[in-house]
Amino acid sequence: MTPRAGEPAGESEVTLPRRARPVEPALRCYDDRGTQPYPARTRMTGPLSFAVLGPVRAWRGQSDIDLGTRQQRLILALLLARAGGAVSVTELVDLLWASDPPPSVVNMVHRHIGMLRRRFEPGLPTRAAGSVLIRDGAEYRLRTDGESLDLLRFRRLVAQAGGSSGEPAVELYRKALALWRDRCASDLRAGGRAHPEFVAVDGERVAAVRAATDAALRAGRVHAVLPAIRLAAEHEPLDEALQARLLLALAADGRRAEALAAYADIARRLADELGIRPGADLRAARYSLLDHDAPADGSGSRRGVGPAPLRPGAPPGGAEAESWPPAEPDLSQSPRAEAPAQLPADHPYFAGRRGVVAAVAELLSEDRKTTALVIDGMPGVGKTTLAVHLAHLLAGRYPDGQLHANLRGFDSGGAVMTPTEALRGFLWSLGVPPAGIPAELHAQAGLYRSLLAERRMLILLDNCRDWDQVRHLLPGTGGSLVIATSRRRITGVGGPAGAHPLHLDLLTDAEARELLTRWLGDAAAAAPAAVDEIIARCGGLPLALALVATRTLGRPGLSLPAVAGELAAADGRLAGFGDAHADLETTFSWSYRALTPEAARLFRLLPLHATGELSPEAAAALGDLPLRVARGLLAELGAQLLVQPGDGRWRMHDLLRAYAADLGEEHDDPAQRAAAIERVHEALA
Repeated sequence: MTPRAGEPAGESEVTLPRRARPVEPALRCYDDRGTQPYPARTRMTGPLSFAVLGPVRAWRGQSDIDLGTRQQRLILALLLARAGGAVSVTELVDLLWASDPPPSVVNMVHRHIGMLRRRFEPGLPTRAAGSVLIRDGAEYRLRTDGESLDLLRFRRLVAQAGGSSGEPAVELYRKALALWRDRCASDLRAGGRAHPEFVAVDGERVAAVRAATDAALRAGRVHAVLPAIRLAAEHEPLDEALQARLLLALAADGRRAEALAAYADIARRLADELGIRPGADLRAARYSLLDHDAPADGSGSRRGVGPAPLRPGAPPGGAEAESWPPAEPDLSQSPRAEAPAQLPADHPYFAGRRGVVAAVAELLSEDRKTTALVIDGMPGVGKTTLAVHLAHLLAGRYPDGQLHANLRGFDSGGAVMTPTEALRGFLWSLGVPPAGIPAELHAQAGLYRSLLAERRMLILLDNCRDWDQVRHLLPGTGGSLVIATSRRRITGVGGPAGAHPLHLDLLTDAEARELLTRWLGDAAAAAPAAVDEIIARCGGLPLALALVATRTLGRPGLSLPAVAGELAAADGRLAGFGDAHADLETTFSWSYRALTPEAARLFRLLPLHATGELSPEAAAALGDLPLRVARGLLAELGAQLLVQPGDGRWRMHDLLRAYAADLGEEHDDPAQRAAAIERVHEALA
């Protein structure tokens, strides 16, 4: 088959096998000491191995593979950081072009994918999909296993260490941390910036170092992991919990003088860069260093020597007790603002969603490490209503108050709230005076996390645009919870430990009937047939149902049967909602305006298809596009939740379809729309 003009070879209508042959067991990327890779050979034979815990590398057998351009290495790095998870075309576009992507961006992504495939499988025919870098709909996955990827091996060793104790646990942690050569994808961090996925993997390392230190201190084997602690502390100089463990590890290894010097350096850095003093963990670690029974000259035994456990506020012994409390200012003693209570009012007619509420309750009861719930769903599906309702249900668990911000990720004004703007508001609410709020984003985020570390708070972040906007507003440690909403799928949520995505679907017919009954009372009970017609016309969309209810209540002479008749007469057009149709258009427009021009054009053409769902081939015919480009644009529409994938086809809600039809009639030339219909008929004939 000859590809269409403009379509890159190797990505046109590839049918994946039902059972791709498994990847052979791979060699370890590094030995257990994490020192040198295996020596290279000239023959490119053997299984594939990958490394992302440091510079991105790949081997076939024992020979390095040339990974090509920086863009190809970035694609591979994100696939490796996902560790077998899917990466969408939209994510790859965002990864490679932070702004102003070229018109042929989707083709360029597929070209990079094809070149990577042939680097991993040199004998692969040009148009074949291969068995390593595979496509799954509009997404890509890299097939790896626990021995072929250093990240998976690290995770397995950390899990084994967590289930062990004593010296075996320390040795497992040592092996896991030895796999790290630098930060995740360290060779691809231009200008010091890193993709959120790479930052999340770095966070796994920090968590493992903390756990390894605790295990080593208990077992008296701190010297085994001290090099890993030093390296991680160097990479995360503002992580107070990590720096506190470095002090304890140094003291336990007989290096008390070095530990005291390290504390002075950390305190100076916190003051210079964040404008804050050391928190409870660091102060407690320092006080433990003042125990004169511990040797400070390094002559003490390494085994069984360790400082007192972290006990914030505990006085030191000996002569130091006479000078207690310490002269050093203590943030915990500073006056704390009254607990903020910023939640919006709960919706008086909230209905349904019992399964979602129960799932959240079960998640929070089973997983004490949950730090964020990120709710996504199509426009008008009730994300904010659910988030506010959940926040009110859970508020009693968080006695230190609630924070709320509308991040304006999708807003008619177009002024998206920056993380800096949100953090300034939160810090002010937490009692930090304006003069005490740092100017730099990373300093604001550090101060914010430090204040939350000793609190249990609930933070509601509404209308988020992307993960970069959200990640700075997440707590670092402590028992706080973030509930966030977005009208697009926020990539990166599954990476950080404790962050859980929650997709919100349409209401069931029973839930929609309950919602209308709560709004309208006896009027709904008296006209069941009209209620059924309204539910069908609204398609389970809570916003549409609420608009019908408010319109009915606002016009006492307008009966439910009359409303149902108007909706039926409109034959699926938004005009059937009367003056309320403008509210639907406004809500839908916020997602529409976030599309690229190419995706917006395809969105306006989709209603020309005869049914509410269509294949990528039909979409390509509608837009007169190469199949690969059409798939990429459908993926973009899917990321904005304007269409939903399923069984190889894409579906559009009836009301979004009506909105797109109105836009098409307004913006597109009638002759071009007629030509699109003709192309679809020819393609499906």
